[in-house]
Amino acid sequence: MSNPAFWLETPRCGLRRFTSADRDWLRELYADSEVTRYLGGMKTAAQADDLLQTRILDYYDANPGLGIWMTVERSSGARLGFHLLNHIQGESIIQVGFSLTRPAWGLGIATEVASAILKYGFVDLGLPCIAGMASRGNLASQHVLQKIGLERRGERAFPHPAYAAEGPMAWFEREADAWRAWRNVERAGQNVEGEPREM
Repeated sequence: MSNPAFWLETPRCGLRRFTSADRDWLRELYADSEVTRYLGGMKTAAQADDLLQTRILDYYDANPGLGIWMTVERSSGARLGFHLLNHIQGESIIQVGFSLTRPAWGLGIATEVASAILKYGFVDLGLPCIAGMASRGNLASQHVLQKIGLERRGERAFPHPAYAAEGPMAWFEREADAWRAWRNVERAGQNVEGEPREM
């Protein structure tokens, strides 16, 4: 049964907008050195608050349909992390991404939800192309980006301060038509019943 609190649901998770009530949760997330290892490092409480306001809350109204959303376990209501479909800062490129709390690692949550977001971006929003990027050392995230249907296309670096210190990152991309073709092949290989092919 669907939950009206979520705008997008997968078998195990739901996505909802962040609110100011998530401030302490986000501070804790960015205070974890392991979780933020590939997120540009830890943030102070003030930096996390600024991120919440400018990159998350204000972004919703400025960019309808896009954003960073809280990833919630449907069965327990636990906040597992976040998934996103938004602009790479300083660019017009739309990216898919995610970050999870440590208890949610290794459970397939990143793939499950990111796959649904990619479909939303291509099918519901009609985006012509979606990208993804990950630190070169973050092989787990690179695997997820490929598993959901993005294609590795070398490395890219961006001048925005949020990414500059990282240098070149593993770069992934897929155009809408190519994603639909890939998805039909994947479905055929898995013999998924009851799902019409994308046209």
